Amino acid sequence: MTKVQKFFGRNKTTFAITLMMLPGAIWLLLIRYVPMAGIVIAFQDYRPHPPNPTLINNILNSRWVGLDNFRFMFASADALRMIRNTLAYNAVFIVLTMVIAVAFAIMLSEITKKFMAKLYQTLMFFPFVISWVVVSYFVFAFLAPTYGLLSHITNWYMDPTWWPLILTSANLWKNVGYSCIMYLVAITSIDTAQYEAASIDGATKWQQVWNVTIPHIKPMIVILLILAAGRIFNADFGLFYNVTLDSGPLYPVTDVVDTYVFRALQRLNNIGMSTAAGLFQNVVGFICIMLVNGIVRKLEPDHALF
Repeated sequence: MTKVQKFFGRNKTTFAITLMMLPGAIWLLLIRYVPMAGIVIAFQDYRPHPPNPTLINNILNSRWVGLDNFRFMFASADALRMIRNTLAYNAVFIVLTMVIAVAFAIMLSEITKKFMAKLYQTLMFFPFVISWVVVSYFVFAFLAPTYGLLSHITNWYMDPTWWPLILTSANLWKNVGYSCIMYLVAITSIDTAQYEAASIDGATKWQQVWNVTIPHIKPMIVILLILAAGRIFNADFGLFYNVTLDSGPLYPVTDVVDTYVFRALQRLNNIGMSTAAGLFQNVVGFICIMLVNGIVRKLEPDHALF
């Protein structure tokens, strides 16, 4: 037997798994890593250059401006407002989504009838697959100035008072179901013998949840919190743009980084500035992930991502 035959004989399983992974690895390389070369646009005054306005030609012939594209995010008088809204909304979304999703997952795990459990899971997950455009029509049906079901209360699209609550409720309605399913999977993997032992010891249902369920899903909670921290500076554009109908009077409580950058791109047509904003958001997200993961690694080494 040759050395080559011995190598493939010992590593047949590894080779098969690697071959299965290859399409996904190629997709990740082409879709996620190759386009990262376009980051250079964030440091250029990017402009089309005819008669050959290809992306590469535009990049090669655009003027280098250094960090000028990053300054527009902080030079505006609205910069503090949009950064405050982005961070505040995301912090509230992360905490409330985690608490409510965990609570619903625990309640769903207690349903004994499989049909009803599957029905509730489907109903809770369904809003997640609906686009924000469709959701905006649902909201408009309630809040429309003339024919809305709640139009008699106030002119909703001119009054920013209630929009933090409206946006938070819409976000929870759409995303809690997805997180709930993830926690439910973690709960169903818990050995039922532990609940039986706790019951024999006289533990109440609440004590079983607190001492058995929560400790077992804690790694899942921590991992999702770490990943959510990476999106702390990224707002859900569909939520803040479509649901609010981009109403100007609502900007004090609905303007976030993504909507601000979008409007700046529309008005100035400056692709370099929008690229700089996206790069800045991702750098901040990466730093947040590293910080939160570092804190978790210090407190609970087994629950850290790396």
